[in-house]
Amino acid sequence: MKLFQIYPAIDLRGGKVVRLQQGRADAETVYSDDPVAVAKRWVGDGAQWLHVVDLDGAFEGVPRNWDSVRAILGAVRIPVQLGGGLRTREQAAAALAMGVTRVVVGTKACESPELVGALVTEFGNRIAVGIDARDGFVAVKGWVEKTKWPSVEFSQRIDQLGVETIIFTDVSTDGMLQGPNIAAVSAVCAAVQCDVIASGGVSQVEDVRRLQAVSAERPNLVGVIVGKALYDGRVTLRGLQG
Repeated sequence: MKLFQIYPAIDLRGGKVVRLQQGRADAETVYSDDPVAVAKRWVGDGAQWLHVVDLDGAFEGVPRNWDSVRAILGAVRIPVQLGGGLRTREQAAAALAMGVTRVVVGTKACESPELVGALVTEFGNRIAVGIDARDGFVAVKGWVEKTKWPSVEFSQRIDQLGVETIIFTDVSTDGMLQGPNIAAVSAVCAAVQCDVIASGGVSQVEDVRRLQAVSAERPNLVGVIVGKALYDGRVTLRGLQG
């Protein structure tokens, strides 16, 4: 059984570490203008992975914060997964060559499942797919557009392509500190064979314990991404890992 992993989130916008409420560009809180210091902080607190998102890339469709990503990669010695604006084979390959351990494809997975299949064939478990759900349907382009794909059905389609890791975010809970959507996470885990990392809504230690309880029944739930609760000091990384 895989160890349930806590992934501190580092969301980059304009070279700064920020959090968005429900993914809205107009609901931004800036936490630091030094992404490297933030990365080192989480490593010092015991992080085993970092989850880095290029928010400008997600909104614009091309990488925008790779200087910051490179700086983080040069400063830490733990695996980093990167998402945001990775929509071509060349971008994914460049991110991996830069030193990222796993790249997260989001919008493009909806537009072109065949590209995801090709990426998995070439790069194997270094390709993850981010599935962002709003009201039960997949949302794309920085969560701005809601598609007609039910999130569970789309998760199954991605699983069938051979993707080994799905990052499932319930957009309505992200940055709201109201607890994760346990039912939605559990439904996705039940529908697929691949690993699932939950994201969105964690506000207290009990939220992570509830997800770990799901993981005991659904061993393919292998971790959770935590952002705002860490930055606001509502939880500590060591407390979540304890």
